[in-house]
Amino acid sequence: MSADVMTTDSSAPLILPKPDLHHIIVVGGGAGGLELATRLGDKLGKDGWFGKRRAAITLVDRSRTHIWKPLLHEIAAGSMDVDRHEVEYMAQGHWHGFKYRYGEMIGLDRAKKLVHLARTVDEDGREITPDRWLPYDTLVIAVGSVSNDFGVPGVKEHALMLDTPEQAERFNRRLINACVRANTQREPIRPEQLHVAIIGAGATGTELSAELHGTARGVVAFGLDKINPETDIRITLIEAADRIVPALPPRISQATKDILTKLNVDVRTDARVTEVTSTGVKLANGDFIPSELVVWAAGVKGPDVLKNMDGLEVSRSTQLVVKPTLETTLDPNIFAFGDCAYLVPPGETQPIPPRAQAAHQEASHLVKQIIARLSGQPLKPFKYRDFGSLVSLGHYSTVGSLMGFVTGKNMLIEGFVAKLMYRSLYKMHETALHGYWKVALDSVSRLLTRRTEPHVKLH
Repeated sequence: MSADVMTTDSSAPLILPKPDLHHIIVVGGGAGGLELATRLGDKLGKDGWFGKRRAAITLVDRSRTHIWKPLLHEIAAGSMDVDRHEVEYMAQGHWHGFKYRYGEMIGLDRAKKLVHLARTVDEDGREITPDRWLPYDTLVIAVGSVSNDFGVPGVKEHALMLDTPEQAERFNRRLINACVRANTQREPIRPEQLHVAIIGAGATGTELSAELHGTARGVVAFGLDKINPETDIRITLIEAADRIVPALPPRISQATKDILTKLNVDVRTDARVTEVTSTGVKLANGDFIPSELVVWAAGVKGPDVLKNMDGLEVSRSTQLVVKPTLETTLDPNIFAFGDCAYLVPPGETQPIPPRAQAAHQEASHLVKQIIARLSGQPLKPFKYRDFGSLVSLGHYSTVGSLMGFVTGKNMLIEGFVAKLMYRSLYKMHETALHGYWKVALDSVSRLLTRRTEPHVKLH
Protein backbone atom coordinates (compact mmCIF):
# COMPACT_ATOMS: atom_id res chain seq x y z
CA MET A 1 0.00 0.00 0.00
CA SER A 2 0.99 3.62 -0.39
CA ALA A 3 2.74 5.23 2.56
CA ASP A 4 1.62 8.73 1.61
CA VAL A 5 -0.52 10.85 3.89
CA MET A 6 -3.03 13.05 2.14
CA THR A 7 -4.70 16.16 3.49
CA THR A 8 -7.44 18.55 2.42
CA ASP A 9 -8.30 22.07 3.45
CA SER A 10 -11.45 20.90 5.24
CA SER A 11 -10.20 17.90 7.19
CA ALA A 12 -7.35 16.71 9.35
CA PRO A 13 -4.63 14.67 7.66
CA LEU A 14 -5.86 11.23 6.64
CA ILE A 15 -3.10 8.74 7.40
CA LEU A 16 -3.08 5.82 5.01
CA PRO A 17 -1.75 2.47 6.26
CA LYS A 18 2.02 2.35 6.56
CA PRO A 19 3.94 -0.60 5.12
CA ASP A 20 4.95 -3.35 7.50
CA LEU A 21 8.59 -2.57 6.80
CA HIS A 22 10.62 0.05 8.67
CA HIS A 23 10.09 3.29 6.74
CA ILE A 24 13.16 5.45 6.16
CA ILE A 25 12.76 8.87 4.54
CA VAL A 26 15.75 10.81 3.21
CA VAL A 27 14.90 14.45 2.49
CA GLY A 28 17.30 16.04 0.03
CA GLY A 29 18.85 14.41 -3.03
CA GLY A 30 22.18 16.22 -3.00
CA ALA A 31 25.57 14.54 -2.95
CA GLY A 32 25.11 13.00 0.48
CA GLY A 33 21.36 12.36 0.39
CA LEU A 34 21.36 10.55 -2.95
CA GLU A 35 24.38 8.45 -1.97
CA LEU A 36 22.65 7.48 1.27
CA ALA A 37 19.33 6.59 -0.38
CA THR A 38 21.13 4.57 -3.08
CA ARG A 39 23.22 2.54 -0.67
CA LEU A 40 20.36 1.99 1.79
CA GLY A 41 18.17 0.90 -1.10
CA ASP A 42 20.79 -1.57 -2.29
CA LYS A 43 21.31 -3.03 1.18
CA LEU A 44 17.83 -2.79 2.75
CA GLY A 45 15.30 -1.88 0.08
CA LYS A 46 15.25 -4.98 -2.09
CA ASP A 47 15.90 -8.70 -2.04
CA GLY A 48 19.44 -9.59 -3.02
CA TRP A 49 22.84 -10.67 -1.84
CA PHE A 50 22.37 -8.74 1.40
CA GLY A 51 19.22 -10.73 2.33
CA LYS A 52 15.50 -10.03 2.13
CA ARG A 53 14.06 -6.54 2.01
CA ARG A 54 14.18 -4.97 5.47
CA ALA A 55 13.04 -1.38 4.94
CA ALA A 56 11.06 0.93 2.66
CA ILE A 57 13.39 3.70 1.52
CA THR A 58 11.97 6.99 0.23
CA LEU A 59 13.91 9.93 -1.20
CA VAL A 60 12.19 13.33 -1.23
CA ASP A 61 13.43 16.25 -3.32
CA ARG A 62 11.89 19.33 -4.94
CA SER A 63 13.89 18.69 -8.13
CA ARG A 64 13.62 15.68 -10.39
CA THR A 65 17.27 15.32 -11.24
CA HIS A 66 20.57 15.50 -9.36
CA ILE A 67 23.74 17.39 -10.26
CA TRP A 68 26.84 17.26 -8.06
CA LYS A 69 26.88 20.73 -6.49
CA PRO A 70 30.64 21.40 -6.91
CA LEU A 71 29.98 21.35 -10.67
CA LEU A 72 27.56 24.28 -10.62
CA HIS A 73 30.26 26.81 -11.47
CA GLU A 74 30.95 24.86 -14.68
CA ILE A 75 27.25 24.96 -15.56
CA ALA A 76 27.19 28.70 -14.93
CA ALA A 77 30.23 29.22 -17.14
CA GLY A 78 28.77 26.98 -19.86
CA SER A 79 31.72 24.59 -19.88
CA MET A 80 29.64 21.55 -18.90
CA ASP A 81 26.62 19.94 -20.54
CA VAL A 82 24.08 19.34 -17.79
CA ASP A 83 22.32 16.52 -19.64
CA ARG A 84 25.42 14.35 -19.58
CA HIS A 85 25.89 14.59 -15.82
CA GLU A 86 22.44 14.74 -14.26
CA VAL A 87 20.91 11.73 -12.50
CA GLU A 88 17.16 11.17 -12.66
CA TYR A 89 15.85 10.35 -9.18
CA MET A 90 12.99 8.16 -10.39
CA ALA A 91 15.25 5.97 -12.52
CA GLN A 92 17.94 5.80 -9.83
CA GLY A 93 15.32 4.66 -7.32
CA HIS A 94 14.00 2.01 -9.69
CA TRP A 95 17.48 0.57 -10.13
CA HIS A 96 18.55 0.81 -6.48
CA GLY A 97 15.57 -0.16 -4.34
CA PHE A 98 14.14 3.17 -3.16
CA LYS A 99 11.08 5.27 -4.03
CA TYR A 100 11.31 8.89 -5.13
CA ARG A 101 8.70 11.45 -4.07
CA TYR A 102 8.57 14.83 -5.80
CA GLY A 103 8.03 17.75 -3.42
CA GLU A 104 9.52 20.22 -0.98
CA MET A 105 9.56 19.62 2.77
CA ILE A 106 7.90 22.51 4.59
CA GLY A 107 7.42 21.09 8.08
CA LEU A 108 7.34 18.18 10.51
CA ASP A 109 5.06 16.58 13.08
CA ARG A 110 7.53 14.79 15.32
CA ALA A 111 4.89 13.34 17.64
CA LYS A 112 3.13 11.57 14.76
CA LYS A 113 6.35 11.05 12.77
CA LEU A 114 5.12 12.85 9.68
CA VAL A 115 6.94 14.92 7.04
CA HIS A 116 4.92 17.74 5.45
CA LEU A 117 5.37 18.25 1.71
CA ALA A 118 4.12 21.33 -0.09
CA ARG A 119 1.74 21.25 -3.04
CA THR A 120 3.51 21.38 -6.40
CA VAL A 121 2.26 22.96 -9.63
CA ASP A 122 3.53 23.16 -13.20
CA GLU A 123 4.42 26.29 -15.18
CA ASP A 124 0.74 26.76 -16.04
CA GLY A 125 -0.38 26.60 -12.41
CA ARG A 126 -1.88 23.12 -12.65
CA GLU A 127 -1.42 20.87 -9.67
CA ILE A 128 1.14 18.09 -9.96
CA THR A 129 1.07 16.76 -6.40
CA PRO A 130 -1.22 17.84 -3.54
CA ASP A 131 -0.25 19.09 -0.12
CA ARG A 132 0.56 15.86 1.73
CA TRP A 133 2.23 14.17 4.67
CA LEU A 134 4.58 11.17 4.60
CA PRO A 135 5.04 8.86 7.60
CA TYR A 136 8.49 7.75 8.75
CA ASP A 137 10.16 5.59 11.34
CA THR A 138 13.61 7.04 10.67
CA LEU A 139 14.04 10.46 9.06
CA VAL A 140 17.29 11.77 7.57
CA ILE A 141 17.47 15.45 6.63
CA ALA A 142 20.09 16.32 4.00
CA VAL A 143 18.70 19.47 2.38
CA GLY A 144 22.10 21.13 1.94
CA SER A 145 22.71 24.85 2.20
CA VAL A 146 21.78 28.08 0.42
CA SER A 147 23.62 31.33 -0.15
CA ASN A 148 23.54 33.85 2.68
CA ASP A 149 23.01 37.43 1.49
CA PHE A 150 23.60 38.81 5.04
CA GLY A 151 20.83 41.35 4.42
CA VAL A 152 22.89 43.35 1.92
CA PRO A 153 20.55 45.67 -0.04
CA GLY A 154 19.93 44.78 -3.67
CA VAL A 155 21.29 41.22 -3.60
CA LYS A 156 17.94 39.51 -4.08
CA GLU A 157 16.91 41.93 -6.83
CA HIS A 158 20.10 42.27 -8.86
CA ALA A 159 22.45 39.34 -8.11
CA LEU A 160 22.27 35.70 -9.10
CA MET A 161 23.15 32.88 -6.74
CA LEU A 162 24.44 29.41 -7.63
CA ASP A 163 22.58 27.14 -5.24
CA THR A 164 20.80 25.06 -7.90
CA PRO A 165 21.41 23.94 -11.50
CA GLU A 166 18.50 26.15 -12.57
CA GLN A 167 20.21 29.23 -11.11
CA ALA A 168 23.51 28.27 -12.75
CA GLU A 169 21.83 27.81 -16.14
CA ARG A 170 20.04 31.12 -15.72
CA PHE A 171 23.35 32.94 -15.24
CA ASN A 172 24.81 31.17 -18.28
CA ARG A 173 21.87 32.28 -20.44
CA ARG A 174 22.21 35.83 -19.14
CA LEU A 175 25.93 35.84 -19.98
CA ILE A 176 25.41 34.55 -23.52
CA ASN A 177 22.52 36.96 -24.11
CA ALA A 178 24.69 39.84 -22.93
CA CYS A 179 27.43 38.88 -25.40
CA VAL A 180 24.98 38.50 -28.31
CA ARG A 181 23.32 41.81 -27.41
CA ALA A 182 26.67 43.60 -27.28
CA ASN A 183 27.69 42.14 -30.63
CA THR A 184 24.54 43.35 -32.42
CA GLN A 185 23.96 46.76 -30.86
CA ARG A 186 24.90 49.94 -32.70
CA GLU A 187 26.11 51.92 -29.71
CA PRO A 188 29.47 51.24 -28.02
CA ILE A 189 29.67 48.59 -25.30
CA ARG A 190 28.98 50.17 -21.91
CA PRO A 191 31.59 49.69 -19.12
CA GLU A 192 29.25 47.53 -17.06
CA GLN A 193 27.68 45.57 -19.92
CA LEU A 194 30.08 42.59 -20.08
CA HIS A 195 31.62 42.99 -16.66
CA VAL A 196 31.09 40.03 -14.31
CA ALA A 197 31.36 40.82 -10.59
CA ILE A 198 31.64 37.74 -8.37
CA ILE A 199 31.03 38.50 -4.71
CA GLY A 200 32.62 35.93 -2.44
CA ALA A 201 36.01 34.33 -3.13
CA GLY A 202 35.39 30.96 -1.59
CA ALA A 203 35.73 27.83 -3.69
CA THR A 204 32.64 28.53 -5.83
CA GLY A 205 33.45 32.17 -6.60
CA THR A 206 37.12 31.51 -7.23
CA GLU A 207 36.52 28.54 -9.51
CA LEU A 208 33.84 30.43 -11.42
CA SER A 209 36.15 33.38 -12.08
CA ALA A 210 38.75 31.13 -13.72
CA GLU A 211 36.19 29.09 -15.64
CA LEU A 212 34.54 32.25 -17.01
CA HIS A 213 37.85 33.57 -18.31
CA GLY A 214 38.07 30.68 -20.73
CA THR A 215 34.43 30.14 -21.64
CA ALA A 216 33.68 33.82 -22.28
CA ARG A 217 36.50 33.88 -24.80
CA GLY A 218 35.19 30.65 -26.27
CA VAL A 219 31.76 32.19 -26.83
CA VAL A 220 33.33 35.20 -28.58
CA ALA A 221 35.45 32.90 -30.75
CA PHE A 222 32.33 31.35 -32.26
CA GLY A 223 31.55 34.42 -34.35
CA LEU A 224 30.97 37.39 -32.02
CA ASP A 225 33.65 39.37 -33.83
CA LYS A 226 32.62 42.83 -32.55
CA ILE A 227 33.63 41.93 -28.99
CA ASN A 228 37.24 42.13 -27.86
CA PRO A 229 37.56 39.62 -25.00
CA GLU A 230 40.70 41.31 -23.68
CA THR A 231 39.10 44.74 -23.23
CA ASP A 232 35.32 44.29 -23.30
CA ILE A 233 34.96 41.28 -20.99
CA ARG A 234 36.19 41.80 -17.44
CA ILE A 235 35.93 39.70 -14.30
CA THR A 236 36.22 41.05 -10.75
CA LEU A 237 36.42 38.74 -7.74
CA ILE A 238 35.42 40.46 -4.49
CA GLU A 239 36.22 39.10 -1.01
CA ALA A 240 35.59 40.72 2.39
CA ALA A 241 38.42 38.76 4.06
CA ASP A 242 42.09 39.63 3.68
CA ARG A 243 42.68 36.79 1.17
CA ILE A 244 40.73 34.65 -1.28
CA VAL A 245 39.59 31.12 -0.36
CA PRO A 246 40.07 32.13 3.30
CA ALA A 247 38.98 28.71 4.60
CA LEU A 248 42.09 27.14 3.03
CA PRO A 249 45.75 27.50 4.05
CA PRO A 250 47.36 30.85 3.16
CA ARG A 251 49.80 29.34 0.68
CA ILE A 252 46.90 27.91 -1.34
CA SER A 253 45.24 31.32 -1.29
CA GLN A 254 48.39 32.94 -2.62
CA ALA A 255 48.95 30.29 -5.29
CA THR A 256 45.35 30.69 -6.44
CA LYS A 257 45.59 34.48 -6.52
CA ASP A 258 48.80 34.30 -8.59
CA ILE A 259 47.06 32.20 -11.23
CA LEU A 260 43.99 34.44 -11.35
CA THR A 261 46.18 37.54 -11.67
CA LYS A 262 47.85 36.00 -14.73
CA LEU A 263 44.36 35.56 -16.18
CA ASN A 264 43.68 39.30 -15.66
CA VAL A 265 41.02 38.63 -13.06
CA ASP A 266 40.72 41.70 -10.84
CA VAL A 267 41.03 40.25 -7.32
CA ARG A 268 39.88 42.55 -4.53
CA THR A 269 40.31 41.55 -0.91
CA ASP A 270 39.33 43.45 2.25
CA ALA A 271 36.39 44.62 0.14
CA ARG A 272 33.02 44.63 1.89
CA VAL A 273 29.95 45.00 -0.32
CA THR A 274 27.35 47.48 0.93
CA GLU A 275 24.87 47.38 -1.95
CA VAL A 276 24.19 45.71 -5.29
CA THR A 277 22.45 47.82 -7.92
CA SER A 278 21.23 47.19 -11.47
CA THR A 279 24.47 48.64 -12.83
CA GLY A 280 27.08 47.52 -10.34
CA VAL A 281 28.41 46.88 -6.84
CA LYS A 282 29.08 49.43 -4.11
CA LEU A 283 31.92 48.80 -1.65
CA ALA A 284 32.36 50.08 1.89
CA ASN A 285 35.45 52.07 0.89
CA GLY A 286 33.38 54.09 -1.57
CA ASP A 287 34.44 52.28 -4.74
CA PHE A 288 31.84 51.35 -7.34
CA ILE A 289 32.39 48.37 -9.62
CA PRO A 290 30.22 48.66 -12.76
CA SER A 291 28.63 45.34 -13.64
CA GLU A 292 25.33 44.09 -15.06
CA LEU A 293 26.29 40.47 -14.35
CA VAL A 294 26.62 39.95 -10.58
CA VAL A 295 27.03 36.57 -8.88
CA TRP A 296 26.60 36.29 -5.10
CA ALA A 297 28.69 33.49 -3.59
CA ALA A 298 29.58 35.09 -0.26
CA GLY A 299 28.58 32.61 2.40
CA VAL A 300 26.15 29.79 3.13
CA LYS A 301 23.48 28.96 5.67
CA GLY A 302 20.87 26.30 6.22
CA PRO A 303 17.56 26.71 4.34
CA ASP A 304 14.95 28.73 6.23
CA VAL A 305 12.65 25.69 6.40
CA LEU A 306 14.92 24.25 9.08
CA LYS A 307 13.54 26.87 11.48
CA ASN A 308 10.16 25.11 11.23
CA MET A 309 11.19 21.57 12.12
CA ASP A 310 8.80 21.22 15.04
CA GLY A 311 11.22 22.59 17.62
CA LEU A 312 14.46 20.90 16.53
CA GLU A 313 17.55 22.80 17.66
CA VAL A 314 19.18 25.02 15.02
CA SER A 315 22.43 26.97 15.03
CA ARG A 316 22.87 30.69 14.29
CA SER A 317 23.51 29.74 10.66
CA THR A 318 20.15 27.89 10.50
CA GLN A 319 21.71 24.43 10.55
CA LEU A 320 20.29 21.51 12.52
CA VAL A 321 22.44 20.84 15.57
CA VAL A 322 23.38 17.16 15.77
CA LYS A 323 25.16 14.83 18.17
CA PRO A 324 28.38 13.00 17.20
CA THR A 325 26.13 10.12 16.09
CA LEU A 326 24.48 12.56 13.62
CA GLU A 327 21.18 12.30 15.51
CA THR A 328 19.46 15.63 16.07
CA THR A 329 19.85 16.75 19.67
CA LEU A 330 16.15 16.59 20.51
CA ASP A 331 14.92 13.59 18.53
CA PRO A 332 16.76 10.25 18.14
CA ASN A 333 14.48 9.31 15.23
CA ILE A 334 15.77 12.19 13.11
CA PHE A 335 19.27 12.46 11.67
CA ALA A 336 20.86 15.32 9.75
CA PHE A 337 24.11 15.52 7.82
CA GLY A 338 25.89 17.46 5.11
CA ASP A 339 25.74 21.23 4.78
CA CYS A 340 22.46 21.49 6.73
CA ALA A 341 23.95 19.89 9.87
CA TYR A 342 25.97 21.61 12.60
CA LEU A 343 28.44 19.31 14.38
CA VAL A 344 31.43 20.37 16.44
CA PRO A 345 33.49 17.19 16.92
CA PRO A 346 34.63 16.41 20.48
CA GLY A 347 37.83 18.30 21.25
CA GLU A 348 37.36 20.73 18.35
CA THR A 349 36.21 24.36 18.38
CA GLN A 350 34.89 24.64 14.81
CA PRO A 351 32.08 22.69 13.14
CA ILE A 352 32.72 20.24 10.31
CA PRO A 353 33.04 22.38 7.16
CA PRO A 354 30.43 22.28 4.37
CA ARG A 355 32.47 20.24 1.91
CA ALA A 356 31.60 17.44 -0.48
CA GLN A 357 34.09 15.11 1.20
CA ALA A 358 32.34 15.60 4.55
CA ALA A 359 28.92 14.73 3.08
CA HIS A 360 30.40 11.64 1.41
CA GLN A 361 31.98 10.43 4.64
CA GLU A 362 28.82 11.09 6.64
CA ALA A 363 26.66 9.23 4.12
CA SER A 364 28.95 6.21 4.35
CA HIS A 365 28.84 6.38 8.14
CA LEU A 366 25.03 6.68 8.25
CA VAL A 367 24.54 3.58 6.09
CA LYS A 368 26.21 1.51 8.77
CA GLN A 369 24.48 3.31 11.62
CA ILE A 370 20.97 2.93 10.22
CA ILE A 371 21.58 -0.77 9.66
CA ALA A 372 22.78 -1.00 13.27
CA ARG A 373 19.70 0.94 14.40
CA LEU A 374 17.39 -1.57 12.70
CA SER A 375 19.25 -4.37 14.47
CA GLY A 376 18.93 -2.69 17.87
CA GLN A 377 22.67 -2.06 18.15
CA PRO A 378 24.17 1.12 19.66
CA LEU A 379 25.23 3.91 17.33
CA LYS A 380 28.84 4.95 16.90
CA PRO A 381 30.08 8.56 16.64
CA PHE A 382 31.12 9.98 13.29
CA LYS A 383 34.80 10.82 12.84
CA TYR A 384 35.64 13.31 10.11
CA ARG A 385 38.92 12.89 8.22
CA ASP A 386 40.12 15.97 6.37
CA PHE A 387 41.81 14.75 3.20
CA GLY A 388 42.75 18.27 2.18
CA SER A 389 41.25 20.86 -0.16
CA LEU A 390 41.44 21.48 -3.87
CA VAL A 391 40.48 24.49 -6.02
CA SER A 392 39.93 23.92 -9.74
CA LEU A 393 40.81 26.86 -11.98
CA GLY A 394 39.35 25.46 -15.17
CA HIS A 395 41.81 24.09 -17.71
CA TYR A 396 44.44 26.52 -16.48
CA SER A 397 45.40 24.79 -13.26
CA THR A 398 44.28 23.16 -10.04
CA VAL A 399 45.83 23.92 -6.67
CA GLY A 400 45.30 22.48 -3.24
CA SER A 401 46.66 20.59 -0.29
CA LEU A 402 46.50 16.95 0.70
CA MET A 403 46.76 15.73 4.25
CA GLY A 404 50.01 13.91 4.91
CA PHE A 405 48.87 11.23 7.34
CA VAL A 406 52.42 10.04 7.85
CA THR A 407 53.97 13.44 8.56
CA GLY A 408 50.81 15.07 9.92
CA LYS A 409 51.36 18.09 7.66
CA ASN A 410 49.62 19.43 4.57
CA MET A 411 51.31 18.90 1.22
CA LEU A 412 50.84 21.59 -1.43
CA ILE A 413 50.02 20.16 -4.86
CA GLU A 414 49.43 21.94 -8.14
CA GLY A 415 48.93 21.30 -11.83
CA PHE A 416 48.11 17.93 -13.39
CA VAL A 417 48.31 15.91 -10.18
CA ALA A 418 45.99 18.32 -8.38
CA LYS A 419 43.56 18.29 -11.33
CA LEU A 420 43.55 14.49 -11.31
CA MET A 421 42.80 14.44 -7.60
CA TYR A 422 40.02 17.02 -8.05
CA ARG A 423 38.34 14.95 -10.76
CA SER A 424 38.70 11.82 -8.65
CA LEU A 425 36.38 13.39 -6.03
CA TYR A 426 33.58 13.49 -8.61
CA LYS A 427 34.37 9.97 -9.80
CA MET A 428 34.14 8.80 -6.20
CA HIS A 429 30.65 10.31 -5.98
CA GLU A 430 29.60 8.74 -9.29
CA THR A 431 30.94 5.37 -8.19
CA ALA A 432 28.87 5.51 -5.00
CA LEU A 433 25.77 6.01 -7.18
CA HIS A 434 26.42 3.74 -10.17
CA GLY A 435 29.29 1.34 -9.46
CA TYR A 436 32.73 1.08 -11.04
CA TRP A 437 31.87 -0.38 -14.45
CA LYS A 438 29.17 2.14 -15.38
CA VAL A 439 31.37 5.05 -14.31
CA ALA A 440 34.28 3.70 -16.37
CA LEU A 441 32.15 3.30 -19.50
CA ASP A 442 30.50 6.70 -19.06
CA SER A 443 33.91 8.35 -18.61
CA VAL A 444 35.17 6.89 -21.89
CA SER A 445 31.96 7.96 -23.67
CA ARG A 446 32.24 11.53 -22.37
CA LEU A 447 35.89 11.71 -23.41
CA LEU A 448 35.08 10.67 -26.98
CA THR A 449 32.04 12.91 -27.46
CA ARG A 450 33.84 15.87 -25.88
CA ARG A 451 36.17 15.95 -28.87
CA THR A 452 33.31 16.43 -31.34
CA GLU A 453 31.37 19.14 -29.51
CA PRO A 454 32.01 22.83 -28.69
CA HIS A 455 33.73 23.29 -25.33
CA VAL A 456 31.27 25.97 -24.28
CA LYS A 457 27.50 25.94 -24.21
CA LEU A 458 26.09 28.33 -26.79
CA HIS A 459 22.36 28.24 -25.94
